[in-house]
Amino acid sequence: MSTTTETQTQNQTKFGTTADIPIPRGSTKASLTFYSAPPDGAAPFNYVEPQPEGHPQRNFGEFNQEVTIQDVRGRESDFDMNTNGFSVIQGVSSEEKDFADDEHIKQIYYPEVEKVLLENAPGANRIFLFDHTVRRSDPGAKRTPVTRAHIDQTTKSATARVHLHMKEEADELLKGRVRLINVWRPLNGPVVASPLAYADSRSVPDSDIIGVEHRYPDRTGETASVKFTEQGRWHYLSGMKNDERILLQCYDSKDGARTPHTAFTDPRTQPGWPGRESIEVRALVFG
Repeated sequence: MSTTTETQTQNQTKFGTTADIPIPRGSTKASLTFYSAPPDGAAPFNYVEPQPEGHPQRNFGEFNQEVTIQDVRGRESDFDMNTNGFSVIQGVSSEEKDFADDEHIKQIYYPEVEKVLLENAPGANRIFLFDHTVRRSDPGAKRTPVTRAHIDQTTKSATARVHLHMKEEADELLKGRVRLINVWRPLNGPVVASPLAYADSRSVPDSDIIGVEHRYPDRTGETASVKFTEQGRWHYLSGMKNDERILLQCYDSKDGARTPHTAFTDPRTQPGWPGRESIEVRALVFG
């Protein structure tokens, strides 16, 4: 396992500082959290909002397993969404700086994300951005990094998403290629805590991907949890910067590549290092 580090020059932002922090580089070993089935054999579920009185927030368990996570830094071009389920985009500028106001994000940042997808998702001819999540490592934050291996969409929920957002166009659009892609980036890079790990889609069999009811107050969707498999090949991009993007393909009606992913605790992260701040934008990609 490599423990190469690289000292980061000062980068002071309102989100924290990475001045003089030695960025961990190379492969690492870390414990990831995987799916464990409900003990009573029931169908798994998870409540998005606080659960009704008398119900658990989720009815399935967790299984922790140490895995090797390979660094893709220096070989970013070796990975492709259609093959691996993820790809790395570099040198992307943004006019959005604060990421504090949802409407401002939609007005300024969404068009930038659409451009990234049209230029980097081969065949894409139409994009519909349907939501985003800002995550901050502060315990008091509204949303924090997710530390369970998962995939945001399943075939069932992807089809439902198209109908939900595209209305009368849905049936025609579903005759063509449909992808759901997350565009992920840090806000206070380079990332030195809670980096994002993603598995090569080919290394996780369908039998280890489990649909979970995702219960909203007004509807029920579906996400996927991921069982541990010895075959799983996990990756991350060390010291990810603000001008870099990870494209995570959660669903593809043509090729089937889908990307298990999770935040993880890198054992090389030191106390006092700034926690990760990030945003993911979720997109329906047609064509």
